[in-house]
Amino acid sequence: MIRGYVVVSAGLRGRTSKTAQGEYSGKAPVFVVDMKAAIRYVKFNAGWLPGNPARIITNGTSAGGATSALAGASGNADFFETPLQSLGVAPATDDIFAVSAYCPIHNLEHADAAYEWQFNNLAEWHQQRYTVVNNQAHRTSISGELTATEQQLSNELKSAFIPYLNHLELKDHAGNPLQLQSDGSGSFRRFIADYLTTSAQRALSAGTDVTVFPGVKVNNGRVASLDWSAYLRGITRMKRVPAFDALDLSSPETKLFGSRLIAARHFTAFAQKHSAVPAQWADASLVAAINPLTYLTSHQSQIAQHWRIRHGAADRDTAFAIPVILATKLQNLGLDVDFALPWGRPHSGDYDLPELFDWIDNLCQPAT
Repeated sequence: MIRGYVVVSAGLRGRTSKTAQGEYSGKAPVFVVDMKAAIRYVKFNAGWLPGNPARIITNGTSAGGATSALAGASGNADFFETPLQSLGVAPATDDIFAVSAYCPIHNLEHADAAYEWQFNNLAEWHQQRYTVVNNQAHRTSISGELTATEQQLSNELKSAFIPYLNHLELKDHAGNPLQLQSDGSGSFRRFIADYLTTSAQRALSAGTDVTVFPGVKVNNGRVASLDWSAYLRGITRMKRVPAFDALDLSSPETKLFGSRLIAARHFTAFAQKHSAVPAQWADASLVAAINPLTYLTSHQSQIAQHWRIRHGAADRDTAFAIPVILATKLQNLGLDVDFALPWGRPHSGDYDLPELFDWIDNLCQPAT
């Protein structure tokens, strides 16, 4: 079916981009600066380009999902104005109408703590390693066990997540507070488990055997319960400790926070304190500026009014808490949010395009 959309694919500089002189040109916040420049270009050229610039909707997966969410949360934020002007950006605004984000890897300064809150009791990790030989991609399964030091760091990070979550003062759909107890249990964890149960029930009703995932019990065609610990053991831990701000600066996220001359930098005080290599620490204001939550907890931007967020129920790349916090904060602000944890989905996106397009149509087409 022809939907009548105008698709703009913006070429954004990334963390490995370099100038002709060999200097890095795409470290944070360049990726979102380039996205905002593209949005302003489209708006400035309204009338020359097809489409309605008042109905711009961003879409992306993983890092792209984070970019999409950040563009939606940080419309016209002052932090980006200087780098935008240095590009000679078109004289227009960069706020947008709506956001589609699949498994957004964001809220990086709290993602390590969230990951350990979720996976703290799991010492074994399981990953897929990708290599390219003779232009052929190869995938190898690798696994291991956290060291005693990593398990201790996991305990510390888990403990750090609890006060962070509680200070957000999130509320559920009925207005009840979402909190965590000192052991990591509480209404917020039950809230996520409810999302998972709802997802399992939807899959079960569609004919999927959801009991292949440990911890899921079915009675008389209904998902009777979902055991949090057993379910996590079933999907397994993927990452070591810390999951994002790697102590040896090897992670993509540490490379994102490099500088013009430095390949990678830590972005949390925790990793800087425990760093295994000589390292610099990215400025906290920069780290906060590329976190969508920064703009949802302050009054410094124009936030998109409509959001569709998907994060797979088998996604282990970041904790379930990270997208749930984003969706819940948006809902608490009174914004229009369509959020789900699709059953059995790993880290991936654009797997439900007909449903995404229906969502877009319902937003953009007048009722008949």
